[in-house]
Amino acid sequence: MTGMYEFEKISTGNIALMVLGATIFIVVPVLIWILWTVKKKEKFTTILIGAATFFVFVMVEKIIQNVLIFPTAMGFNEHEASIFINARPVLWAFLVGLFPGVFEETGRFVAFKTLLKKRRNRETSISYGIGHGGFEIIFILGLAYINYVTYALMINSGAFSATVEQVQAVAPEQVDSLLAIPAQLSAFSFVSLIINMYERIWAFLFHTGASIIVFYACKDKKKFWLYPLAIILHTAMDMIAGLSMSGVLTLSDWQLEAVVTVMGVLEFFGAYFLLYKKDVTDDVKTIEAES
Repeated sequence: MTGMYEFEKISTGNIALMVLGATIFIVVPVLIWILWTVKKKEKFTTILIGAATFFVFVMVEKIIQNVLIFPTAMGFNEHEASIFINARPVLWAFLVGLFPGVFEETGRFVAFKTLLKKRRNRETSISYGIGHGGFEIIFILGLAYINYVTYALMINSGAFSATVEQVQAVAPEQVDSLLAIPAQLSAFSFVSLIINMYERIWAFLFHTGASIIVFYACKDKKKFWLYPLAIILHTAMDMIAGLSMSGVLTLSDWQLEAVVTVMGVLEFFGAYFLLYKKDVTDDVKTIEAES
């Protein structure tokens, strides 16, 4: 039976790339977790705490952010605050950056001060960081690519057309977003996958660096200032992306990736060499003194 909507089938090559992407973005973070815990004899629960803290604080962040800035995404009507914010691109970009900056760094701070307060070895900072950053990869890209594969198979089987027709009957305002999916999947390419992989490498390093920074803000009261610094750095990176999205800055995809690269490199290696490497335990000091 021919329905109201007909879509061109998604190529086998595109579907294969999506399956490859889903595999990479789920398996690689898990492999990093396993290799790190085995090599450093770290507790896997530290990684799980990093992942769980990310999930909880990001969920709270998104709810509050959506109510304030994107109320229609929550099924609410626009209100004075959201209208005011959305009419001012720079303010919009700042808040889009501030929310993840405050919530994710505060999540780290809370975790290190509570669940991980007795784990003072420097490896804890990286264990938490790869848990946080790795789960973000799985949560954002791993699940997204699984959805891509699901939609592609639905399109090719004709089930997607039936779904669109059902949505048209009950929630017509959502149809436009569904109609955009087939074109997005047809345009998917190896370059798309590479861009996603490239971005996640540096974002992963950024999150690991941020975790090192906040770890030492919790470990040493004299370094508490590192916690607000982590918020500022995180806000700045996401604000640049927000300025690009709002049209205030005109950046190509690769220019934006270059920004992520630079900030990821600076945050990770700055934290690694200025904080992590300088944290020499008593045991290491003793070994060095005897050698």
